[in-house]
Amino acid sequence: MPEDVRHHPRIFATLTAPGFGPVHRANNGKRCNPRRGSGQCEHGRALGCGLEHGDADPLVGQPLCPDCYDYAGHVLWHAHAGRLWKAFTDNLHHHLATRTGQTRTALRRTLRISYAKVAEYQRRAAVHVHAVMRLDGASGPDEPPPPSADASALADSVRSAAAAVHLTLPYHPALGEHELRWGVRLDARPLRADGGPETLTDDAVAAYVAKYVTKGATDTGAGLDHRIDNPAHITTAPVTPHVRTLMATCWHLSSLPELEPLHLRAWAHTLGYRGHILTKSRVYSTTYTALREERAQHRGAHSTIADDPGTVTESQWRYAGSGHTPGAALIAAGIADDLARNREVARDASNTATGGAVGTG
Repeated sequence: MPEDVRHHPRIFATLTAPGFGPVHRANNGKRCNPRRGSGQCEHGRALGCGLEHGDADPLVGQPLCPDCYDYAGHVLWHAHAGRLWKAFTDNLHHHLATRTGQTRTALRRTLRISYAKVAEYQRRAAVHVHAVMRLDGASGPDEPPPPSADASALADSVRSAAAAVHLTLPYHPALGEHELRWGVRLDARPLRADGGPETLTDDAVAAYVAKYVTKGATDTGAGLDHRIDNPAHITTAPVTPHVRTLMATCWHLSSLPELEPLHLRAWAHTLGYRGHILTKSRVYSTTYTALREERAQHRGAHSTIADDPGTVTESQWRYAGSGHTPGAALIAAGIADDLARNREVARDASNTATGGAVGTG
């Protein structure tokens, strides 16, 4: 990847999932869900929470009322997250073209939007998307974009393009009608190598990405790291009741013929989300194919070293031996003696407990 690409306009954007119902939050020393009065939902539970939850509080991320929570909407949003991202990127070209005073066709002839994105499960078990987005020239990172397309224009376009996404699912008698969209909480900030006002540094974003991709299922409390092949495994899964209900919702919804193409049962362990944790556009960075080719060329260029008369190449395998080293053999013998002595003690104790005799019939 050319070094000059670090000077191309770049931003760090976070697109969130919408709300599916109020949940308990760790709010930096503030009350969870303050609410005037003591209203209750139709299920008799409080509509607010006046407690202050710490980050380690197991209530964080759990619904205030599980019966009011839209579990079907949560699962369907996860299942369509790929389509939502595709709709967002399609909108992004249109919004950026409008902001830079070009047609969409003219924009695609002069620049390319490259990205690398990471999916992260929040404490409420909803996926958020964090993406580094970069403007390149039409041929990719080797060519700079036109001057009219800068980081500020890209950030503004991300905000408007995400807000314009609306995906309406067909009406279903059991589920009603769902309209899927991105959440209202959206962050888009310019990214620079040296940082600056209202910007992020490369190191900061690298730390964010490293944190997201190294989180396991147990770290996030969202789902399992293996597939579920029996609904009984959901009831015994070491997860929160909230996550357990999401997995059960995936399993139940998979029985609806209209939702069969979503394969929700196969993705119940990820709460319906079918995407990869880390993905990127084709020319954002190098590929494994390119790395393999470079490695092959490197090895080919250095293969002539074997022709040096002073080089000795060992090309045959020979038996070197097996078994313990002398020191390891003494340790193993000591362990074997201890085991034999323990068996004798256990046998004597058993004989004493049964009167010291063993009868035969």
